Amino acid sequence: MLTVRAELSNQELAKMTQNPVSEMISLPFQNNTDFDTGPRKETKNILNIQPIIPLTSNGDWKIITRTVLPIISQPREWRGQDSRVGLGDTQFSVLLSPANQEGLIWRMGAVTQIPTNTDIRFGNDNWGLGPAFVMIHVEKGDPWVYGVILNNIWSVSNDRPGGSYNSGLVQPIINYNFPGGTYLTSSLMNTVDWKTDSSQRWTAPIGGGIGHVFRIGKQPVNAQLSAYYNVVHPDDAPS
Repeated sequence: MLTVRAELSNQELAKMTQNPVSEMISLPFQNNTDFDTGPRKETKNILNIQPIIPLTSNGDWKIITRTVLPIISQPREWRGQDSRVGLGDTQFSVLLSPANQEGLIWRMGAVTQIPTNTDIRFGNDNWGLGPAFVMIHVEKGDPWVYGVILNNIWSVSNDRPGGSYNSGLVQPIINYNFPGGTYLTSSLMNTVDWKTDSSQRWTAPIGGGIGHVFRIGKQPVNAQLSAYYNVVHPDDAPS
């Protein structure tokens, strides 16, 4: 769901939704179904609740907050173990950028990992902190929206269950928008665990999908369906 000006076209709305730190209030729900997870090659489901909220600042700078709260359905990893459903760890980003940017938009700030998990299988009980950076090209009249999200999170303690961690994200984004609000999209969420062996560090997908922005009454809604294959992944990570 989006909170925007009513006079915007569906194509303009679609382009705004493709900016992961847009200057509008939005509440994305992103459901990810992962196949071939764990040693038993079962199916895992993660529903990410991802509110984006711009905060008022002075005339020269803007502040955007972005939250990712996962609800996880975890299959059993070995015989006799129960499957579980619960919360994962929350990632909360605060990003600062100059006001009135056009064309190429950048934001930088910090991301913190909050141990909100309800089961140690869903996360790590140590807090984390690190830098975050977003660069997106969004220009009026140009159907292309593209950019990248970067962050890296280090644990700030290691005495709680899960131990220390050092993990990163490199997420290139590219979209092509058609008139009327339909678009093609690819958002490649490359993740890395710097603490593991080099052969087990990276998860790197390929793929993409299609989306459409429409209205229910005056309320804009963005719907999207994508499929990805992990060409590189740790042994027990999903394909």
